Amino acid sequence: MTVFKYIDRINLLDKLIRQRRTGTPLELAKRLGISVSRLYVILDDLKDRGAPIGYSRQSLTYYYEYEFSISISVKIEILDDSKLRHISAGQRHFSNILFTTFFV
Repeated sequence: MTVFKYIDRINLLDKLIRQRRTGTPLELAKRLGISVSRLYVILDDLKDRGAPIGYSRQSLTYYYEYEFSISISVKIEILDDSKLRHISAGQRHFSNILFTTFFV
């Protein structure tokens, strides 16, 4: 799974949870294009990171127990020469530790 597909799935999951229209775990997993077991892994990971996710058996939907939102984004931009000069790509860190520069 590409990182972009994963980000899209998490953003869709967040949207559906905020709108309280996820449906059952099976329905949500199908909508996200993943297995139910993978859905549970993702939900557990989000809960471990502080997301207050609950499930209503009466409404058959996941919901946030209090106001909460997840936002993941990626920014891709072309860097000009002045910005490229400020990127060390870890060169300083590694050269201090190893006393040798491996990056050109």
